[in-house]
Amino acid sequence: MLKPEDFFDLEGNHLKELFKNAEYVWDGLKNISKYIKNNITPNVSNLRKGSSFLSKDMVIYDGKVLESGFTIDTVKGIVKKDGIALEDATIIYAGVVLMDDEIYIGKGTVIESGALIKGPTIIGDNTEIRQGAYIRGDVIVGNKCVVGHTTEMKTAVMLGESKAGHFAYIGDSILGKVNLGAGTKLANLKIMESKIVVNIDGKKYETGLRKFGAIFADGVETGCNSVTTPGSLLGRNVLLYPNATGRGYYPPNTIIKLKQNQETEVRK
Repeated sequence: MLKPEDFFDLEGNHLKELFKNAEYVWDGLKNISKYIKNNITPNVSNLRKGSSFLSKDMVIYDGKVLESGFTIDTVKGIVKKDGIALEDATIIYAGVVLMDDEIYIGKGTVIESGALIKGPTIIGDNTEIRQGAYIRGDVIVGNKCVVGHTTEMKTAVMLGESKAGHFAYIGDSILGKVNLGAGTKLANLKIMESKIVVNIDGKKYETGLRKFGAIFADGVETGCNSVTTPGSLLGRNVLLYPNATGRGYYPPNTIIKLKQNQETEVRK
């Protein structure tokens, strides 16, 4: 019920090592720093050249940085050089801020102007980091993900095909193949100073974590302005409706919605 494989299809996912020897799915949060340290191959130092602010568009292709001699179709995200499309070229637009060298950006990924990225961070292939995104370090963004406008991430993982397109906060959390509605917030710190305890049907699970946002399994969908409290776990295909608050553990195929009296209603 609480193992990583209960939440995510990890077969063939290169990030499955994050959960090696994990008894519970939240143990993956404890492994983020170590995983990044063991797997990161930074590739932005030639972009930065000692400056965090990029003053012009740049491209990474075939392991090399291109600073000129190319054109970018900004709608399709296609790079051409000498009239030939550069397949899987990575685009980093002018106005991006790369705060340090401990950053890896994958193939075919687009980083839009105004994004700010701190290391250590790994960003996968064919991913979008949109304008105004804020990545604060100890972050892993998998393949085919979206980190959207004014979306903030810290000590968090997107396992792949994870989408947070607009105004989200993702702290100390792990997301599977999910879609977050605009304004979704995953609160990660209790008001009262204590470690997070997950309570399921009267059984308490000590996580050992002071900061723990949420675990969203594959298929989770959230509506606009939804919120989860610290230590929330949403099973596969859970729907969290607009303006509703998720608290604790929800089994697969649950619907969480707000009733007219502003109380949260749970349907299975």
